[in-house]
Amino acid sequence: MKPYVVTVTLNPALDKTVVVDKLEVGGLNRVRSARTDPGGKGINVAKVLAGCGVAVKAAGLIAGADGQILQKYLATENITDSFIPISGETRTNLKIVDAGLNITTEINEAGFAVGRIELDAFKDKLMVLLDEACYLVLGGSLPPKVESSIYGELIEMAHSKGVKTVLDADDAALRLGIAAKPFAIKPNLVELENLVGRKLTDDQAVVQAAREITAKGVEIVIVSMGAKGALVMNKKEAYRVSVSPIVPKSTVGAGDSMVGVLVYSLLKQYSLAEMARWVTAAGSATAAKPGTEVCNLAEVEQFLDKVQAERQN
Repeated sequence: MKPYVVTVTLNPALDKTVVVDKLEVGGLNRVRSARTDPGGKGINVAKVLAGCGVAVKAAGLIAGADGQILQKYLATENITDSFIPISGETRTNLKIVDAGLNITTEINEAGFAVGRIELDAFKDKLMVLLDEACYLVLGGSLPPKVESSIYGELIEMAHSKGVKTVLDADDAALRLGIAAKPFAIKPNLVELENLVGRKLTDDQAVVQAAREITAKGVEIVIVSMGAKGALVMNKKEAYRVSVSPIVPKSTVGAGDSMVGVLVYSLLKQYSLAEMARWVTAAGSATAAKPGTEVCNLAEVEQFLDKVQAERQN
C-alpha cells in the first residue's frame, strides 16, 4: 500500500465560530465565546485522517495572511502542507451558534479568484503527489472562475496513476465528477435528490437512487441523513445505519468526518457493514463537538456502540 492520502481543498477557509445566547437578527449580539479553525472539506478530512494516525498531505490553493495562519495550523497537526500560494486572500467563514436554540447559522465568503496559470500549476503539483498516494479525496466548494468540471479532471488524473478517489461535492461538480467514475461519493440526502432529479421519500427510494449511481461505475455510495443516520452501499450490499439520539452541538464538519473515516476504513479493509458503522459513528462524534472541531479515532470508537447497521434488500 502506498504511504499517504492526498486531500484537495481548492477553496480553503478560516472558520470563525462565535457563540451567542440568542441570535438577534437586526439587533445587538454579544459573543459568549469564539474560536477560529482552518476549514474547507479537504482540510477537515485531513484533520480527521491525521487524528486516526493516517499519513496525509493536504493540497490545494491558498492565499494571503490568513492562508499563512492556516498553514501554521497544518504544521502543528502533522499534516504535510502541499498548497500552492496564489494572489488574493483566503476566505473567512462565519459560524454563529445560537446556544439557546442550539442552531448554527453559516455565512460563507466566496473565496479568491483563480486563473488558468495558477490552476495548471496546482495540477502539475498534484500529479507528482499522486505518484505515491493511495487515495485522493476531493471536496468542497470551488473558487470563483473555476469550472465545475475540475473534479472530473482531477479524478481522471488519479485514474492515470492508479489512485482511487473519494468525491464529496454537490450540484454540477458532483454530477460531472461522477461521470469520471470516482471510487466513492458521499452526498447528503438533498444532494442525492438533486442528482437524480426527484424526491426520495423512504429508504427504498434512497437505495434505488444510489444503485443508479453505482451502475455508472461508482463503487461505494454513502448517503448522509443527519440525525437519521446514513445509508451505505456498494454494488452488492446496502446498509441502513441508525444512531442513538445525541445532543448535537454543531453539524459543521460531520460529513467531512464521515469521509475521513471512510478512507480510514478502506485502508483497514473493513467490510461494508463495519464501514457503515464506523463512518456513521464519525459523523455523530463530530456533531457532538462544538464549533468546527472534528472527531479523533478514540471518539469514533466510543460512538460505535450507539450505531446499528441493518442490511437492506
